[in-house]
Amino acid sequence: MSDSALIEEILQLKHQHNAIILAHSYQRPEIQDLADFVGDSLALAYKAQETTSDVIVFCGVHFMAETAKILNPQKRVLLPDLEAGCSLEASCPAESLAQFLEAHQDKNYYVVAYINCSIGVKAQADVIVTSGNAAKVVAQLPSDRPILFVPDHNLGNWVQEQLGRSMEIWNGACHVHMEFTAHQILELKDRYPDAEIVCHPECPKEVRDLSHHICSTEKMIAYCRESSKKTFIIVTESGILHRLRQLVPDKEFIGTTTAQCTCSECGYMKMNTLEKLRNALKNLEPSIELPEELLQKAAAPLRRMLELSK
Repeated sequence: MSDSALIEEILQLKHQHNAIILAHSYQRPEIQDLADFVGDSLALAYKAQETTSDVIVFCGVHFMAETAKILNPQKRVLLPDLEAGCSLEASCPAESLAQFLEAHQDKNYYVVAYINCSIGVKAQADVIVTSGNAAKVVAQLPSDRPILFVPDHNLGNWVQEQLGRSMEIWNGACHVHMEFTAHQILELKDRYPDAEIVCHPECPKEVRDLSHHICSTEKMIAYCRESSKKTFIIVTESGILHRLRQLVPDKEFIGTTTAQCTCSECGYMKMNTLEKLRNALKNLEPSIELPEELLQKAAAPLRRMLELSK
C-alpha cells in the first residue's frame, strides 16, 4: 500500500476512534507530518495530560507511551511498536535503583528521575524532569536533602554545572548521544566555520564544551529561530532536522554525520512506521497496560514536575 493510501486510512481511523496522534521530534518525517502534535518529552507530557481524545497514539518509545498512560489512566494509549525501547531507560532498571536506595537509606536521597526511565523508576522518584526543565526543577528542590539524579549522567552533570549544586549521579547514558565526540565536532567546525553549534545536554561534556548553546530539542527550535546566525550544526538525534527545516526554513541545519561518525540516528525511534501506526489504530493495539498501584505511585512525581515547570 502506498504512503498516501496509508495516510488516508490513518486519518479515517483517527476520526472513527476519536484519537490523537502524538509524535516525538526524533520520529520519521512522514509520522511527524501526520501527527496532531510534535514535540519533546515535556511538551508531549503536557499534551498527553490535556487531551480530550479517547485514544492516544504515541509515536515515540516505550517510556513515553507509559508516561502518557500515567497521566491519562482512563484512556487507551497505543504504541505502534512495543519493541521501541530506549538504551537510557535500560541503563537504570527499577530493581537496581530499589537496591541502591535500600543500601543507602541513611542518606535519605531526594530522587530526581529524568523522564527517560521506566514507570518502575518513576514510581520511586520524588520528582521527574526533562532535558528542557531539569535545571529549573532542581533549582527549586529542598536544600536539606542530598539529591540522587537518575539515569543520565551527562544531563545530571550539566545540571550540576548550571546550578553549582552537588548531586549523586547515576551512570546511565543514551547510546546515540554518547557516540558524539570532540573530534567529530572539531571536524564539523572546520567544514562550517560560521556555523553555530547547538547540542543536547545528553551529549558528553567534551562535546558540550565545544558547543555554543546547550538545550532540549524543543528549545533548539526557538533558539535557532531567534539567533542572528544562518547556519547551525545540530548535535542530537537526526530526526529533529526535519522539524527544524520545516519551522525555520530560511536557515541551514547540518547534521552530525562525518568521516568519524555516522551514528546520529536512534533505531528505536525509527521502529514506528506508517503501517504500524495504521495497524495500531485499526486494532486498538498494542495498548499500554500498567498496574493501578504503579500508575498512582508514578503519577505523583510527574504532577510535581508539571507544577514546578510552569
